[in-house]
Amino acid sequence: MPATPEGPTPAGGQGAGDGQRSGGSQPNRPADALVGEGVERGPVTAADNGGRAPVARIPEPPGREELPPAKGDSDLRGATPDDMEPPPDALLVVRGLKKYFPIHKGFFNRHVGDVKAVDGVSFSLRRGETLGVVGESGCGKSTMGRSILRLIEPSAGSAHFEGRDIVTMDKAELRRMRRRVQIIFQDPFSSLNPRMTIAETIREVLGIHGIAKGQKANDRIAELLRVVGLRPEHSVRYPHEFSGGQRQRIGIARALAVEPDLIVCDEPVSALDVSVQAQVINLLQDLQRELGLTYVFIAHDLSVVEHISDRVAVMYLGRIVELADAKEMYRNPLMPYTRALLSAVPIPDPRIKRERVVLQGDVPSPAKPPPGCPFHPRCPHPLKDADCAKIVPPLADKGGGHFAACIKVPLGAGFEGGLPVLQ
Repeated sequence: MPATPEGPTPAGGQGAGDGQRSGGSQPNRPADALVGEGVERGPVTAADNGGRAPVARIPEPPGREELPPAKGDSDLRGATPDDMEPPPDALLVVRGLKKYFPIHKGFFNRHVGDVKAVDGVSFSLRRGETLGVVGESGCGKSTMGRSILRLIEPSAGSAHFEGRDIVTMDKAELRRMRRRVQIIFQDPFSSLNPRMTIAETIREVLGIHGIAKGQKANDRIAELLRVVGLRPEHSVRYPHEFSGGQRQRIGIARALAVEPDLIVCDEPVSALDVSVQAQVINLLQDLQRELGLTYVFIAHDLSVVEHISDRVAVMYLGRIVELADAKEMYRNPLMPYTRALLSAVPIPDPRIKRERVVLQGDVPSPAKPPPGCPFHPRCPHPLKDADCAKIVPPLADKGGGHFAACIKVPLGAGFEGGLPVLQ
């Protein structure tokens, strides 16, 4: 009979710990069979055990699953932006916008996949409104903004500006449209030609669109520089002679030169100091009031977005996962991802400490997004279940114009004083 370090193997062929052992001199009784998984377990009474002493039953370890069993009903109700008619004063209507970058490999350069940078974005933008777009780096914010202007050709979808689809415009119509829609780039230095003075940079824009020439162009350049807080004599200088904030003001002046209605602000203050950021934000707000401009404001700083935006869209992995009025978004965030972003915003009071929501894992690759909800591998929602890995959640109106792409957010959670979602 084989022996163990603690004595001979008990009768029955089980391990040394399965029976009652007493120095190996007494016969050992094999343990009772374990109850199957999922059944309530408890100590065996003396009556059940033939009058012998109670024996504690050892529960089996639970089976390892990627997601726990279903805990709540999945709610797919609520109208999506694609189902709703745009408001009558809508300046821009985007429907199902996609931008895929193909992946080619091998000797024959075969198409093996796509990087889904923007994957089905839909929203409407009213005239004179500011839509803030936030999200982690690489979520597709800048690609979405450039695809709307066709600086990057979109793969699918539409972007109607005053009823005309920008995606289907020919070159002549697209040039006329660009006078109405402009962009402010993130890097104010690389967006300016270092070999051209500021006057030459703005005069080129005025000449291409046939707005002004000669002395009228000079007067227009001087006026634009005064509007953005610079002096007319700065027009003879080159970009390297200005600070970062001044270069961004020049980029704003160039965008204003064609008198646009819509400006896509692609992280216009992310490369600036905090004090300069406030100056540029205040300048953009003043220009919006004076000229009736409409903004798509892309940024990382949620405090800046809250200050300047009328509505906020939160993007994750190429999709809008939450869209609501700015005050409603910051008061009652419905998506766990939005709550995690807001928990990272610092409070300017050392006596107040915000409770952080730390997400586990990294952002998935847009070349291989997870099935179902793109956020479910990192989601801390207490009702997360197997449905989250199977169902692609629609961006549905959960009440009061508060859209959320989460099947665990009930209909009505977006109303004033609505249902509690996460406590």
